[in-house]
Amino acid sequence: MDLLKGKTALITGAARGIGKAIALKFAAEGANIAFTDLVIDENGQATESEIAQLGVKCKGYASNAADFAQTEEVVKQIHADFGRIDILVNNAGITKDGLMLRMSEAQWEAVINVNLKSAFNFIHACAPIMMRQRSGSIINMSSVVGVHGNAAQCNYAASKAGLIALAKSIGQEMGSRGIRANSIAPGFIDTAMTQALPEAIRKEWIEKIPLRRGGTVEDIANVATFLASDMASYVTGQVIQVDGGMNM
Repeated sequence: MDLLKGKTALITGAARGIGKAIALKFAAEGANIAFTDLVIDENGQATESEIAQLGVKCKGYASNAADFAQTEEVVKQIHADFGRIDILVNNAGITKDGLMLRMSEAQWEAVINVNLKSAFNFIHACAPIMMRQRSGSIINMSSVVGVHGNAAQCNYAASKAGLIALAKSIGQEMGSRGIRANSIAPGFIDTAMTQALPEAIRKEWIEKIPLRRGGTVEDIANVATFLASDMASYVTGQVIQVDGGMNM
């Protein structure tokens, strides 16, 4: 439908997984795509080629999203290459799970830096561009554990809860400049990570989900497309749980 025609989207951590699915969906809707990942390896190059085949401009950039200085530089380069940034999806994320009493400071800091600080870095760099344009959509990829918590994931849950509060705060600060900020909280999504779980654990999770299936990366991409588009022009500061009803 070309919901995003003429727009440029910047998506972090998008060489694979949910980030790649969002990039492909945005491109199918007409958006030009800039994406970042820690390295642009064979996966990143394949993603770049796959997106470009949809007839839009696409380029991958190697950048550590948790590094403030690197983020400032890569956003400057993306703005120079594409001329504008209309959509920012803060998708970069990692897990280092463990019980609180066994969690190291390094495990805590790594997850907070990659999942939460990276979003600050990119919003800080992109906001002036969006403010000059007087428009923009910022989407933070949170998680249902950021809403409800989860044992043995205190670092991950805290980072994902922080992304929700960050989006709400940015929505209040920048709404008068036409900038919207929202969060998506995925539930049990079929990715390489969840597919590697023992079948018994997967079955137990799915039995708890009213829709009786795991979500797909396309399910997440569809919601991201809505939030990025003008269809959501009066939606800001919200968190949408895409979890099949797991946490009603």
